[in-house]
Amino acid sequence: MDEIERQSEERGWATAKTLAEALPYIQIYDRETVVIKYGGHAMGETAVAKQFAADVVLLRLMGVLPVVVHGGGPQISAMLDKAGVKSSFVDGLRVTDKDTMSVAEMVLSGAVNKEIAHWITVAGKEADVRGIGLSGKDAGLLTVEKTKRTKRDPDSLIEHEVDLGFVGEPTKVDPKLIKGLIRSETEDWVPVIAPIGVAEDGQTYNVNADTVAGAVAGSLNAKRMLLLTDVKGVLDKNGNIIRQMTVAEAQSLIDDGTASGGMIPKLETAMAAVRAGVEAVVILDGRRPHAMLVELFTEYGAGTLVKA
Repeated sequence: MDEIERQSEERGWATAKTLAEALPYIQIYDRETVVIKYGGHAMGETAVAKQFAADVVLLRLMGVLPVVVHGGGPQISAMLDKAGVKSSFVDGLRVTDKDTMSVAEMVLSGAVNKEIAHWITVAGKEADVRGIGLSGKDAGLLTVEKTKRTKRDPDSLIEHEVDLGFVGEPTKVDPKLIKGLIRSETEDWVPVIAPIGVAEDGQTYNVNADTVAGAVAGSLNAKRMLLLTDVKGVLDKNGNIIRQMTVAEAQSLIDDGTASGGMIPKLETAMAAVRAGVEAVVILDGRRPHAMLVELFTEYGAGTLVKA
């Protein structure tokens, strides 16, 4: 046996050992719903997007019922830049006028949504696992109301309302369509949901994707919600990753300033999802290959788990 054959054989045994060690975790998630919030830099990189899709297909084939909720902020910004439209933000939320709303829906429900669904279908071709693109407007999936924000004037200290335009907050999720897809006895569907919702009066709104993912996960009583981010997890004051925390401990990190910036809305989304019925939410680094698989099917996981 030459060196190449020996190395190939060793890799084979290593793979078999990994699969055997994963068995207890595979059984834990068998026929359980996992909602995945997908966004950030990876959506603009074809190779990373393909790897994400392949991992989603693998989850489906291992008995997990994945549901993907995606963002698309950078793609919306790029399209607005091309049109010469400048964006402004309040507390991380894009101020959305009528023209911006049209672009946001076109990008999110159109190009981004269909591309993710397409890559899942391509990755699952041999096993007939198919991605299916949806938005919150389909089948009354996501009902919203206009987001209200206030801001304190630094001079007068008087709070006044800030009009964000067509930005919404979920008030109701009807999971009937999603449940019908993921629990089909004849097909392996993977729903891919764009964060667009409709108010009671029929007006369309742009919604923060993290918030939508949390609302969807709560409506499905998901076993896990995975928040894929650009950091390895929640860090303590010394910069070390915190592997697990309760909702109360997460709130303490916000209150004492340990969690700051973009991590605050992530933790708030995680806490809200757990309160809504999700067993646990994991904040993990979506830039690392196979992060979802490491989180679900290994002993120590890959990020920070938030539970009740």
